[in-house]
Amino acid sequence: MQHVLVTGGAGYIGSHACKALAQAGYVPVTFDNLVTGWQDAVKFGPFEKGDLLDRARLDAVFARYQPVAVMHFAALSQVGESMAEPGRYWRNNVTGSLNLIEAAVAAGCEQFVFSSTCATYGDQDNVVLDETSEQHPINAYGASKRAIEDILRDFEAAHGLRHVIFRYFNVAGADPDGEVGEFHQPETHLVPLMLDAIEGKRDALTIHGTDYDTPDGTCIRDYVHVCDLVDAHVLGLKWLEGGKGSRVFNLGTGSGFSVREVLDHSREVTNKSVPCVDGPRRPGDCTKLVSGSQRAEDDLGWRPQRSNLRQMITDAWRWHQNGHYDR
Repeated sequence: MQHVLVTGGAGYIGSHACKALAQAGYVPVTFDNLVTGWQDAVKFGPFEKGDLLDRARLDAVFARYQPVAVMHFAALSQVGESMAEPGRYWRNNVTGSLNLIEAAVAAGCEQFVFSSTCATYGDQDNVVLDETSEQHPINAYGASKRAIEDILRDFEAAHGLRHVIFRYFNVAGADPDGEVGEFHQPETHLVPLMLDAIEGKRDALTIHGTDYDTPDGTCIRDYVHVCDLVDAHVLGLKWLEGGKGSRVFNLGTGSGFSVREVLDHSREVTNKSVPCVDGPRRPGDCTKLVSGSQRAEDDLGWRPQRSNLRQMITDAWRWHQNGHYDR
């Protein structure tokens, strides 16, 4: 069976990708330093502990498994933190990714699927972003991801490294079977924070910014179910295996929900109110990010099955009540 190296495979999205790859007939090899990931989430293939900044470790893993492709999720991803500590984001995300890309080329692995972000587009209100939209990131997280996209293009020109880039924003939900789910320490994502507040695991949810130029004053995001998202990544791998060229795809529903709308849907799912307080805006947050996915539908045949807000919260709530990881 063919091996696929999955960086960040012990994290939220990466662990779901490993399950999707295993179901598609691949052997996912998780490469993770466990700073934000969980070894308990590695259930679908071998685990190799390592850091992307350690080139020798990467070379050893490539030599051992000879993967046919890389699926790259590992990254620091907190917008506010990236504003306060840009050097950490450039070093970890960009230098680490450069090490990975160079190691892949050296090992003759010429298929690369990259988890990018709609944060590369910056703050572009009242438009549905597509792959031709200009990229003007307003924080170090988005800027670091855009830089990696540029590196991939340069390595294709120089070394023939074909790649698929996926840009998406808010990912939610969990594996319907309950094998893996979303669990961060510290937690920063809206849906699990909201569910924590409902269960009394935190005093209240803080709404960061209530004066945005939106109908209810809270920022708007496009939400994609994690299972739909990783299905697209497997389709991206199939695209490369079919001999097709490098391509960028947005992944989204084309419609967004405000923070308050997410809270309203959670009440419908859980039958419980969300204790919340209003707080100031976070540095680097955009007003509205909505991402269309017509190209992914047309070229990859991607049809999201679970990316409605009620389903995402339902799956997340099920995991939240029953799932956890231990160090």
